[in-house]
Amino acid sequence: MIRLGLTGSIAMGKTTAANMLRDRGVPVHDSDAVVHRLMSNGGEAVTAVLALFPNADDGNGGINRKVIADEVFQQPEKRAKLEAIIHPLVRHDREAWADYMDDDAPPIIVFDIPLLYETRSQDFCDYVAVVSAPSWAQKTRAMQRDGMSEEKLNNILKAQTPDKMKRQHADYVIPTGYGKTVTGWYIDQMMADILLRGKENA
Repeated sequence: MIRLGLTGSIAMGKTTAANMLRDRGVPVHDSDAVVHRLMSNGGEAVTAVLALFPNADDGNGGINRKVIADEVFQQPEKRAKLEAIIHPLVRHDREAWADYMDDDAPPIIVFDIPLLYETRSQDFCDYVAVVSAPSWAQKTRAMQRDGMSEEKLNNILKAQTPDKMKRQHADYVIPTGYGKTVTGWYIDQMMADILLRGKENA
């Protein structure tokens, strides 16, 4: 079983690429979905996160992630403390999921990890694919999101590994700025190449 890490900066089209992989029958582990679960009512991270961000109680037993996002940009020192809580839990979930998938042994499984390089999760993968788009497309997409501003976008980009650096370190680059047909072609070519190279040539 080959482990492919999928990553990309904000508004690069990573979710679209992940869904296209799912459409092709590839199992995808979604780190963002795990974080959402960890911070929802009954989630493992709720108590520890509320101790760090007492104003982030959503009133339903979970965490208001928008409050946290606003605070970590105003108080960057809290980011490392939050990551120390969340990242080990996400990593454990990912490893447990991969162990479960081992039983079915699909040829390729995907880890959708927004902060793959930032958390050194590439060490857990056989190959890494970076989803990328022109900077104008990225900005246009990002600014359409609720609550987004140029200042917030700039702060997010500063906290992420630059797209150029991600592309330089990736095994594959999946473009999303030229339509889904083009993106799908690159995904198909990547999957064929990975299967040809195999785990031993990663």
